[in-house]
Amino acid sequence: MRSHSYPTVPSPGSLQSPSEYSLSVITPPKVTRKLLQEAREAGIRAVWLQPGTFDEEILQYVRKEWPDAHLAGFHDPPGTEAHDGWCVLVEGEKGMRLAASRDAAERL
Repeated sequence: MRSHSYPTVPSPGSLQSPSEYSLSVITPPKVTRKLLQEAREAGIRAVWLQPGTFDEEILQYVRKEWPDAHLAGFHDPPGTEAHDGWCVLVEGEKGMRLAASRDAAERL
């Protein structure tokens, strides 16, 4: 298995080109709110919320700010994905491209 190391940054706004990144969130809801606001301001294009990182208010915010993003690791409510075991942390860029092409096909 190939692996790749990535440098860490203290916040989404610290990324050199934030619009080239997506964000996988693994923080508790109180932390998630602020993190998502920072991500949106920085220009992060997509977010993924792991189970336990959000509440209904956070889901509403994400749906509004990232309407085309996959946003939670379960299939309910409708519009979320990963019910088939797909994980952005495992699949990475390849999985993001596949999910985008699948979404485009479903819209046709």
